[in-house]
Amino acid sequence: MTEQPGTLVVGGGSWGTALAALLSRQGVPTALWAREPEVVEGINDLHENPLFLADVPLPASLTATSDLNSALGEADVIVNAVPTQFIRSVFESRTDVLSRASLLVSVSKGVEVGTLLTPSEVFADIAPGPVAEGLVALSGPSFADEVARGTPTAVVAASRVPEKAWRARDLFSSETFRAYSSDDLTGVEMGGALKNVMAIAAGIADGLGTGLNTRAAVITRGLAELARLGVAKGGHPLTFAGLSGIGDLVLTCTGDLSRNRRVGLEIGKGRTLEEITTETNTVAEGVKTTLAARDLARRLEVEMPITEQVYLTLYEGKDPRQVMKDLMTRQLRDEREDT
Repeated sequence: MTEQPGTLVVGGGSWGTALAALLSRQGVPTALWAREPEVVEGINDLHENPLFLADVPLPASLTATSDLNSALGEADVIVNAVPTQFIRSVFESRTDVLSRASLLVSVSKGVEVGTLLTPSEVFADIAPGPVAEGLVALSGPSFADEVARGTPTAVVAASRVPEKAWRARDLFSSETFRAYSSDDLTGVEMGGALKNVMAIAAGIADGLGTGLNTRAAVITRGLAELARLGVAKGGHPLTFAGLSGIGDLVLTCTGDLSRNRRVGLEIGKGRTLEEITTETNTVAEGVKTTLAARDLARRLEVEMPITEQVYLTLYEGKDPRQVMKDLMTRQLRDEREDT
């Protein structure tokens, strides 16, 4: 593989760290920006991320920095791993250096609350121009811990500029990490965002102890729901049958490493959202995406019953058992109806 100079991963959480380690092991000169001093020191001195990816050895060639302005100024490839709700605050005052990059890749999965914009749309809003227009969204079934440990993984790199998608595909692919390319940026981003909401729903069902039949129903009807909204937003229907759709949905709804599923599990067991969020230093993107997805569905006039019930459970304290009853007793209809 041809060496790519000056790659900066912005965001020192588990996913950003895993991808930075992946690139560094492939011989790509890579730096990681992190807000937390403990992360910067841990990576530089001990070659590990003690806060977000503990006990996973990182390559000695990977460096970390807390100086984002300088790091961005030296980067040719920028990988955004900042949670969706914080992209604007991190990058909006740095658009001049951002616009100098030849490739911008976003691995965030969500929809911005208030604006209802996907990550690529946030970047287009704060830094309009060729870099944002060629943004690549990297998404698919991929837990950070497993990627960092070299577990075989497949994802998709999507951009409206095919050459950018191909470049990102080639940059990230290795013997253990396979990337496919796509031109459906909207579909890939929507699948990656909405599956987190469905993972919370699946977790709630599991927390209630309802069984495997229920989980399968949530996944299947969840797929129909996210595809409806994704298509209404402009995504291609077949994208939701791929890695960033059903692939990521199944992983996050069933995998024990899923932060969003864990939130749902605790909700199903009777705990409140406030109790859960105060006990963790990681971000479950589906919590905020539930708010945005509900508003976006209403704007586009798309019925999303699972999303609506997840919202009522998280933010209005609805009893999860009543949620399950209400979903099961909705008006009967043909499976292929739009609702």
